[in-house]
Amino acid sequence: MKELRGSYTVLITPFTRDGASVDEPALRNLVEWQIRSGVPGLIILGSTGEFLSVSDDERARLVEATVDQAAGRIPIVVGTAAEWTDTAVRYSREAEAAGADALMIVPPFYCEPDEEELFLHYRRIGESVSIPIMLYNNPFYANVDLEPPLVARLSGIDTIRYIKESSGDIARIQAIRREAGDRMTVFAGFHAYDGFLLGAQGWVSVSGNVIPELSARLFDVTVNEGDHAAGRALSDRILPIVNATDGSVARTKLGLELVGMPCGAPRPPRRPATAADRETLSKMLRDLGGALAGVERSAA
Repeated sequence: MKELRGSYTVLITPFTRDGASVDEPALRNLVEWQIRSGVPGLIILGSTGEFLSVSDDERARLVEATVDQAAGRIPIVVGTAAEWTDTAVRYSREAEAAGADALMIVPPFYCEPDEEELFLHYRRIGESVSIPIMLYNNPFYANVDLEPPLVARLSGIDTIRYIKESSGDIARIQAIRREAGDRMTVFAGFHAYDGFLLGAQGWVSVSGNVIPELSARLFDVTVNEGDHAAGRALSDRILPIVNATDGSVARTKLGLELVGMPCGAPRPPRRPATAADRETLSKMLRDLGGALAGVERSAA
């Protein structure tokens, strides 16, 4: 498998209007639009994908449908986090068997494991599969901070090769690279443009749900083309959408509705976006301009 690199959309999970089940046709339509918009890879069943709000049967269907729709055109990364190590191992093996290209795993998010417990947790998962693993460091939600020395230690496990760094500390990118060397590739969780300048080789993008073409372009222009001025200008241009969608499944799903890709509402206890959100996001998309181009092309 080729290396993971670029702006990967962390995909929402479409539900039917009543929220009772996964909307598979909407999922397939969304995956297809993302691919046609130039997104180099997708991550499903992350925080934005409401991974704690789906059943095991729904999880299996989501992985199968996404892998099938992508049909090998781009890598599919599957979130397989769980509080119990045995469950995370099972989810990881099931994802690999279903054709996932890689896994993304946030630490156990309630029991606040210590460093040795974290190492053993990830080692067991890493030794149970043969596809790459992306660590997900998000201390705000996981109550655990994967600090650079531990990340370097984990990079000694053959399958652990990537990290989504969402601590909010931009200097972490350099620290991880210094501690782990080329054994660990960093994806930015926040501050994508600045992260690219410090060596991040990817971005896990929530806003990519709504503006996939522009999200993918940010990495291409900044890193692949080396045009830092154009990258900064594009980053500034999309920042309102980035800020509005990050950390909000409801606003991200509203944004998809506004660009012609309705995917239902979040599952409770999350509430749908408000009327004020609708007004604000509508204005942002109008101001951004061209955000509907990808939808129009996909429908052509």
